[in-house]
Amino acid sequence: MRIASFNVQNLRLRHIGQGDDARPRLDGARDGDTPEDTGPGARALDAADRRLTAQVIARTDADVICLQEVFDRATLDHFHDEFLRPIARAPWPHRVCLPGNDGRGRDLAVLSRRPLDEVQSHAHLHPADLGLALPRGQRPETPLFRRDCLLVGIGAITLFLCHFKAPYPDPETAWEVRRMEAEAVRRLIEQRFAPAPAVHLWLILGDLNEPLTEPTGNRAIAPLLAPFSADLMARVPASARWSYLLPEAPIYSRPDVMLASPALARRWPDARPEILRHGMGREVARHEGPRLPGVGEHRPHASDHAALVIELPGL
Repeated sequence: MRIASFNVQNLRLRHIGQGDDARPRLDGARDGDTPEDTGPGARALDAADRRLTAQVIARTDADVICLQEVFDRATLDHFHDEFLRPIARAPWPHRVCLPGNDGRGRDLAVLSRRPLDEVQSHAHLHPADLGLALPRGQRPETPLFRRDCLLVGIGAITLFLCHFKAPYPDPETAWEVRRMEAEAVRRLIEQRFAPAPAVHLWLILGDLNEPLTEPTGNRAIAPLLAPFSADLMARVPASARWSYLLPEAPIYSRPDVMLASPALARRWPDARPEILRHGMGREVARHEGPRLPGVGEHRPHASDHAALVIELPGL
Protein backbone atom coordinates (compact mmCIF):
# COMPACT_ATOMS: atom_id res chain seq x y z
CA MET A 1 0.00 0.00 0.00
CA ARG A 2 1.19 3.47 -0.85
CA ILE A 3 0.04 6.22 1.54
CA ALA A 4 0.46 9.95 0.93
CA SER A 5 -0.14 13.10 2.96
CA PHE A 6 -0.41 16.59 1.48
CA ASN A 7 -1.49 20.00 2.79
CA VAL A 8 -3.03 21.45 -0.37
CA GLN A 9 -3.33 25.02 0.95
CA ASN A 10 -6.91 26.27 0.88
CA LEU A 11 -8.58 24.10 -1.73
CA ARG A 12 -12.09 25.54 -2.08
CA LEU A 13 -14.75 25.31 -4.78
CA ARG A 14 -16.72 28.45 -5.57
CA HIS A 15 -19.43 29.17 -8.11
CA ILE A 16 -19.01 32.41 -10.03
CA GLY A 17 -22.15 33.97 -11.46
CA GLN A 18 -25.85 33.41 -10.87
CA GLY A 19 -28.24 30.52 -11.49
CA ASP A 20 -27.66 28.40 -14.56
CA ASP A 21 -24.80 30.66 -15.63
CA ALA A 22 -22.76 29.98 -12.48
CA ARG A 23 -19.33 28.52 -13.26
CA PRO A 24 -17.36 26.31 -10.86
CA ARG A 25 -13.95 27.67 -9.90
CA LEU A 26 -11.34 26.47 -7.43
CA ASP A 27 -9.40 28.84 -5.21
CA GLY A 28 -5.67 28.66 -5.78
CA ALA A 29 -2.98 27.61 -3.34
CA ARG A 30 -2.81 30.93 -1.50
CA ASP A 31 -3.66 32.25 1.94
CA GLY A 32 -4.41 35.81 0.88
CA ASP A 33 -2.26 37.23 3.67
CA THR A 34 0.38 38.85 1.45
CA PRO A 35 -0.07 41.50 -1.28
CA GLU A 36 1.08 39.11 -4.00
CA ASP A 37 -1.65 36.65 -3.06
CA THR A 38 -4.59 39.04 -3.33
CA GLY A 39 -6.37 40.81 -6.17
CA PRO A 40 -7.18 39.92 -9.79
CA GLY A 41 -3.60 39.04 -10.66
CA ALA A 42 -3.46 36.45 -7.90
CA ARG A 43 -6.86 34.99 -8.86
CA ALA A 44 -5.67 34.58 -12.45
CA LEU A 45 -3.16 31.96 -11.25
CA ASP A 46 -5.66 29.86 -9.30
CA ALA A 47 -6.37 27.29 -12.02
CA ALA A 48 -2.66 26.90 -12.74
CA ASP A 49 -2.05 26.22 -9.05
CA ARG A 50 -4.64 23.48 -8.98
CA ARG A 51 -3.32 21.80 -12.10
CA LEU A 52 0.03 21.61 -10.32
CA THR A 53 -1.65 20.30 -7.14
CA ALA A 54 -3.23 17.54 -9.20
CA GLN A 55 0.09 16.67 -10.85
CA VAL A 56 1.81 16.26 -7.49
CA ILE A 57 -0.96 13.98 -6.22
CA ALA A 58 -1.00 11.97 -9.44
CA ARG A 59 2.76 11.44 -9.19
CA THR A 60 2.43 9.97 -5.70
CA ASP A 61 0.31 7.22 -7.30
CA ALA A 62 -0.79 6.48 -3.74
CA ASP A 63 -3.57 4.07 -2.85
CA VAL A 64 -4.63 6.39 -0.02
CA ILE A 65 -4.10 10.15 0.01
CA CYS A 66 -4.68 12.15 3.19
CA LEU A 67 -5.28 15.83 2.50
CA GLN A 68 -5.37 18.89 4.71
CA GLU A 69 -7.16 22.20 3.97
CA VAL A 70 -10.04 20.98 1.76
CA PHE A 71 -13.22 23.03 2.05
CA ASP A 72 -15.87 20.29 1.69
CA ARG A 73 -16.87 17.11 -0.12
CA ALA A 74 -18.13 19.03 -3.17
CA THR A 75 -14.69 20.64 -3.48
CA LEU A 76 -12.97 17.27 -3.18
CA ASP A 77 -15.21 15.66 -5.82
CA HIS A 78 -14.82 18.54 -8.29
CA PHE A 79 -11.05 18.58 -7.87
CA HIS A 80 -10.87 14.81 -8.32
CA ASP A 81 -13.14 14.66 -11.36
CA GLU A 82 -11.98 17.76 -13.24
CA PHE A 83 -8.31 18.13 -12.32
CA LEU A 84 -6.98 14.85 -10.94
CA ARG A 85 -8.80 12.01 -12.69
CA PRO A 86 -7.82 13.07 -16.25
CA ILE A 87 -4.10 12.76 -15.47
CA ALA A 88 -4.02 9.93 -12.92
CA ARG A 89 -3.26 6.26 -13.60
CA ALA A 90 -6.52 5.28 -11.88
CA PRO A 91 -9.28 7.13 -10.01
CA TRP A 92 -9.87 7.33 -6.26
CA PRO A 93 -13.54 6.30 -5.97
CA HIS A 94 -13.68 6.34 -2.18
CA ARG A 95 -13.65 9.92 -0.94
CA VAL A 96 -14.28 11.54 2.45
CA CYS A 97 -14.31 15.13 3.67
CA LEU A 98 -16.09 15.71 6.99
CA PRO A 99 -16.78 19.08 8.63
CA GLY A 100 -14.15 20.10 11.18
CA ASN A 101 -13.67 23.00 13.57
CA ASP A 102 -11.54 25.37 11.51
CA GLY A 103 -14.32 27.86 10.81
CA ARG A 104 -12.91 28.63 7.37
CA GLY A 105 -13.48 25.22 5.86
CA ARG A 106 -9.93 23.94 6.13
CA ASP A 107 -11.02 20.37 6.71
CA LEU A 108 -9.39 16.96 6.45
CA ALA A 109 -10.07 14.74 3.45
CA VAL A 110 -9.18 11.30 2.12
CA LEU A 111 -8.95 9.94 -1.41
CA SER A 112 -8.70 6.15 -1.60
CA ARG A 113 -8.53 3.45 -4.23
CA ARG A 114 -9.41 0.90 -1.56
CA PRO A 115 -12.69 0.69 0.33
CA LEU A 116 -12.63 2.44 3.69
CA ASP A 117 -13.64 0.07 6.47
CA GLU A 118 -14.14 2.84 9.02
CA VAL A 119 -14.18 6.63 9.12
CA GLN A 120 -14.55 8.46 12.42
CA SER A 121 -14.35 12.18 13.09
CA HIS A 122 -13.38 13.51 16.53
CA ALA A 123 -14.27 17.13 15.80
CA HIS A 124 -17.05 16.97 18.41
CA LEU A 125 -14.74 16.23 21.35
CA HIS A 126 -14.00 18.65 24.16
CA PRO A 127 -10.94 18.46 26.46
CA ALA A 128 -13.02 17.10 29.34
CA ASP A 129 -14.12 14.14 27.18
CA LEU A 130 -10.58 12.79 27.33
CA GLY A 131 -9.70 14.11 30.79
CA LEU A 132 -7.45 16.88 29.49
CA ALA A 133 -6.81 20.22 31.14
CA LEU A 134 -7.87 23.39 29.34
CA PRO A 135 -5.15 25.60 27.86
CA ARG A 136 -4.98 29.09 29.30
CA GLY A 137 -7.88 31.27 28.25
CA GLN A 138 -9.83 28.47 26.57
CA ARG A 139 -13.48 28.02 27.43
CA PRO A 140 -14.76 24.51 28.28
CA GLU A 141 -17.11 24.48 25.29
CA THR A 142 -14.26 25.11 22.82
CA PRO A 143 -13.62 21.97 20.71
CA LEU A 144 -10.51 19.99 21.56
CA PHE A 145 -9.17 19.83 17.99
CA ARG A 146 -8.72 23.02 16.03
CA ARG A 147 -9.61 21.06 12.88
CA ASP A 148 -10.09 17.36 13.61
CA CYS A 149 -8.41 14.03 14.15
CA LEU A 150 -9.87 11.83 11.43
CA LEU A 151 -9.59 8.07 12.02
CA VAL A 152 -9.59 5.96 8.86
CA GLY A 153 -9.45 2.17 8.95
CA ILE A 154 -8.26 0.41 5.77
CA GLY A 155 -7.66 -3.29 6.07
CA ALA A 156 -4.98 -4.00 8.66
CA ILE A 157 -3.90 -0.37 9.18
CA THR A 158 -5.54 2.53 10.98
CA LEU A 159 -4.67 6.09 9.99
CA PHE A 160 -4.99 9.10 12.28
CA LEU A 161 -5.09 12.16 10.04
CA CYS A 162 -4.39 15.44 11.89
CA HIS A 163 -3.93 19.16 11.33
CA PHE A 164 -2.90 20.87 14.56
CA LYS A 165 -3.12 24.52 15.64
CA ALA A 166 -0.83 26.90 13.77
CA PRO A 167 1.87 28.62 15.91
CA TYR A 168 0.26 32.06 15.84
CA PRO A 169 -0.91 34.67 16.76
CA ASP A 170 0.33 33.89 20.29
CA PRO A 171 3.08 31.22 20.10
CA GLU A 172 2.83 30.29 23.80
CA THR A 173 -0.92 29.72 23.72
CA ALA A 174 -0.62 27.91 20.40
CA TRP A 175 2.00 25.60 21.96
CA GLU A 176 -0.45 24.70 24.75
CA VAL A 177 -3.19 23.92 22.23
CA ARG A 178 -0.87 21.74 20.14
CA ARG A 179 0.29 19.91 23.26
CA MET A 180 -3.35 19.26 24.16
CA GLU A 181 -4.07 18.00 20.64
CA ALA A 182 -1.03 15.70 20.81
CA GLU A 183 -2.13 14.33 24.18
CA ALA A 184 -5.60 13.76 22.76
CA VAL A 185 -4.39 11.80 19.74
CA ARG A 186 -2.27 9.63 22.02
CA ARG A 187 -5.25 8.93 24.31
CA LEU A 188 -7.46 8.06 21.35
CA ILE A 189 -4.87 5.53 20.14
CA GLU A 190 -4.38 4.13 23.65
CA GLN A 191 -8.13 3.73 24.11
CA ARG A 192 -8.67 2.09 20.74
CA PHE A 193 -5.79 -0.37 21.03
CA ALA A 194 -5.75 -1.03 24.77
CA PRO A 195 -3.96 -2.57 26.48
CA ALA A 196 -1.03 -2.64 24.02
CA PRO A 197 -1.14 0.01 21.27
CA ALA A 198 2.48 -0.68 20.31
CA VAL A 199 1.63 -4.06 18.77
CA HIS A 200 -1.00 -2.75 16.33
CA LEU A 201 -0.51 -1.16 12.91
CA TRP A 202 -1.30 2.55 12.98
CA LEU A 203 0.09 5.73 11.46
CA ILE A 204 -0.29 9.36 12.51
CA LEU A 205 0.09 11.69 9.55
CA GLY A 206 -0.72 15.21 8.47
CA ASP A 207 0.39 18.73 9.36
CA LEU A 208 1.19 19.11 13.07
CA ASN A 209 2.28 22.74 12.56
CA GLU A 210 5.42 22.38 14.66
CA PRO A 211 7.79 25.32 14.03
CA LEU A 212 11.48 24.60 13.59
CA THR A 213 12.24 27.12 16.34
CA GLU A 214 10.58 24.96 19.03
CA PRO A 215 13.18 23.74 21.56
CA THR A 216 14.14 20.10 21.03
CA GLY A 217 13.47 19.24 24.67
CA ASN A 218 10.13 21.03 24.84
CA ARG A 219 8.24 20.01 21.72
CA ALA A 220 4.46 20.34 21.85
CA ILE A 221 4.06 17.02 20.03
CA ALA A 222 6.35 15.17 22.48
CA PRO A 223 3.51 12.86 23.72
CA LEU A 224 3.36 11.34 20.23
CA LEU A 225 7.09 10.79 19.80
CA ALA A 226 9.36 7.89 20.82
CA PRO A 227 8.91 5.57 22.52
CA PHE A 228 5.19 5.88 21.78
CA SER A 229 5.82 6.01 18.02
CA ALA A 230 8.64 5.85 15.49
CA ASP A 231 9.25 8.99 13.43
CA LEU A 232 9.54 7.64 9.88
CA MET A 233 10.86 11.01 8.70
CA ALA A 234 13.93 10.32 10.86
CA ARG A 235 14.85 7.72 8.22
CA VAL A 236 15.44 10.59 5.81
CA PRO A 237 18.84 12.35 6.04
CA ALA A 238 18.56 15.28 8.47
CA SER A 239 19.36 17.89 5.84
CA ALA A 240 16.54 16.63 3.61
CA ARG A 241 13.66 16.30 6.09
CA TRP A 242 12.12 19.72 5.47
CA SER A 243 8.71 20.04 3.80
CA TYR A 244 7.78 23.71 4.22
CA LEU A 245 9.31 27.16 3.79
CA LEU A 246 8.27 30.21 5.78
CA PRO A 247 9.45 32.65 3.09
CA GLU A 248 9.50 35.87 5.09
CA ALA A 249 12.04 34.41 7.58
CA PRO A 250 13.19 32.34 5.63
CA ILE A 251 12.84 29.19 7.73
CA TYR A 252 12.68 25.64 6.43
CA SER A 253 10.79 23.28 8.72
CA ARG A 254 8.97 19.93 8.72
CA PRO A 255 5.46 20.33 10.11
CA ASP A 256 4.36 17.34 8.01
CA VAL A 257 4.76 14.00 9.77
CA MET A 258 4.48 10.23 9.50
CA LEU A 259 4.60 8.74 13.01
CA ALA A 260 4.29 4.96 13.01
CA SER A 261 3.39 2.49 15.69
CA PRO A 262 6.40 0.46 16.89
CA ALA A 263 4.86 -2.62 15.23
CA LEU A 264 4.55 -0.86 11.87
CA ALA A 265 8.10 0.48 12.09
CA ARG A 266 9.46 -3.01 12.83
CA ARG A 267 7.46 -4.67 10.07
CA TRP A 268 8.74 -2.23 7.43
CA PRO A 269 12.26 -1.33 8.62
CA ASP A 270 13.30 -0.05 5.19
CA ALA A 271 10.19 2.03 4.43
CA ARG A 272 11.21 5.66 4.12
CA PRO A 273 9.02 8.65 3.24
CA GLU A 274 9.62 10.32 -0.09
CA ILE A 275 9.24 14.11 0.01
CA LEU A 276 7.83 15.51 -3.23
CA ARG A 277 8.89 19.15 -3.59
CA HIS A 278 8.64 19.51 -7.36
CA GLY A 279 5.41 21.52 -7.09
CA MET A 280 6.82 24.15 -4.70
CA GLY A 281 7.64 27.65 -5.91
CA ARG A 282 11.13 28.55 -7.11
CA GLU A 283 11.50 30.79 -4.06
CA VAL A 284 12.06 27.52 -2.20
CA ALA A 285 15.75 27.73 -3.05
CA ARG A 286 16.86 24.75 -0.98
CA HIS A 287 15.14 22.43 -3.44
CA GLU A 288 17.73 21.86 -6.17
CA GLY A 289 15.84 19.13 -8.03
CA PRO A 290 13.50 19.45 -11.02
CA ARG A 291 10.18 21.22 -10.84
CA LEU A 292 6.95 20.69 -12.67
CA PRO A 293 6.55 22.75 -15.86
CA GLY A 294 4.81 26.03 -15.10
CA VAL A 295 5.97 26.46 -11.51
CA GLY A 296 6.72 30.13 -10.85
CA GLU A 297 8.88 32.05 -8.41
CA HIS A 298 6.12 32.24 -5.78
CA ARG A 299 3.15 31.07 -7.84
CA PRO A 300 1.90 29.18 -9.71
CA HIS A 301 2.69 26.39 -7.30
CA ALA A 302 0.98 23.22 -6.07
CA SER A 303 1.08 24.27 -2.40
CA ASP A 304 3.38 25.86 0.13
CA HIS A 305 3.94 22.33 1.50
CA ALA A 306 5.64 19.32 -0.02
CA ALA A 307 3.77 16.02 -0.25
CA LEU A 308 4.91 12.92 1.63
CA VAL A 309 4.45 9.38 0.34
CA ILE A 310 5.51 6.02 1.74
CA GLU A 311 5.32 2.47 0.42
CA LEU A 312 4.32 -0.37 2.76
CA PRO A 313 4.69 -3.53 0.62
CA GLY A 314 2.29 -6.34 1.21
CA LEU A 315 -0.21 -4.32 3.21
